[in-house]
Amino acid sequence: MGYQIPRSAPLLMRSVFRKIFPQVSKELRYWEKKAEDIPNAELREQALASIDSKKFHCQGGSVYSILAGENWTEAVRFIVAYQTISDYLDNLCDRSTSLDPTDFRMLHQAMEDALSPENTVKNYYCHREDQSDGGYLVDLVKTCQDTLSGLSQYSIIKDYLLQLEELYSDLQVHKHVKKEERIPRLEKWFQTFKKEWPSLSWYEFSASSGSTLGIFCMVSYALGDGINESLAKKIFNSYFPFMQGLHILLDYYIDQQEDRIEGDLNFCNYYEDENHLKERLVFFIEQTNKSVQLLPNHRFHEMVHNGLVGLYLADPKVKQLKNGKEITKLLLQASGIRSAFFHLNIKIYNHLKNKPQEA
Repeated sequence: MGYQIPRSAPLLMRSVFRKIFPQVSKELRYWEKKAEDIPNAELREQALASIDSKKFHCQGGSVYSILAGENWTEAVRFIVAYQTISDYLDNLCDRSTSLDPTDFRMLHQAMEDALSPENTVKNYYCHREDQSDGGYLVDLVKTCQDTLSGLSQYSIIKDYLLQLEELYSDLQVHKHVKKEERIPRLEKWFQTFKKEWPSLSWYEFSASSGSTLGIFCMVSYALGDGINESLAKKIFNSYFPFMQGLHILLDYYIDQQEDRIEGDLNFCNYYEDENHLKERLVFFIEQTNKSVQLLPNHRFHEMVHNGLVGLYLADPKVKQLKNGKEITKLLLQASGIRSAFFHLNIKIYNHLKNKPQEA
């Protein structure tokens, strides 16, 4: 491959802040303007809210665009569009008056179609009252299809992408139905996979299914003409369940108070106690580090892992959590010195970003 992947944390941070984040902001501004024109008030509100509150999902995912080499801007375009679909649909399901699994399944058909250039777009709102989005969701789907239709190596990654998407969509359907049905459905779903993943609980398996990182990794490698069947399989096995599980468990960890207020399902609530939670988060950190060693450019994937830990634990919401400071210290130590580096730099970045500008 004729491009250079940053080999150190400072070089990666420089590339991320100077190049990738500005491009992410550019793409998000485009989708925000589209969202502002959505005719239906409820759909418009949820589309804008998902962009406003979950921008960092797109920023984090777009780090993988480095793997696309010269095609990095196309990778950012795909990642932002696909993650925006994910965040928008999550908002629609979380904040919806609907509790209908048929509705949720149809909404998430958009995520399968986005990964299948040959699929025709549909009316993804056909099972709900709120309908008119001015083509917003279809445009997001077509943007992803457009990227993938130009990939010469698409056939190599297609089945792996769709496996990851199916796990993601199944999770979203099961976890958004009536409250009394959620846990039984998730536990029953896990029974199909329990033999393959005996070291996981149903809620850890669910968390591992809720990440888009494996998809972004594969598409970025393919955009850089750096994928083959062997590597696609290694990425799938390296990212699922541990890298993806670590990603979502950290996401749930920092959202505990928010989810308690909103009454949303949070997988961190199902650990026996705080010590059990800490023990399992450390386990996921250790297993993630071990699994990414199988990959080429393993130092890059280690840095992504370190960056995840640093990014989430730098979130201001951690201050609201019981023993948040102590748990942050434990997890940063478990993850390694690069996580501490990312953690410090992201905290400084967040502070400067939120500092009022002098007149």
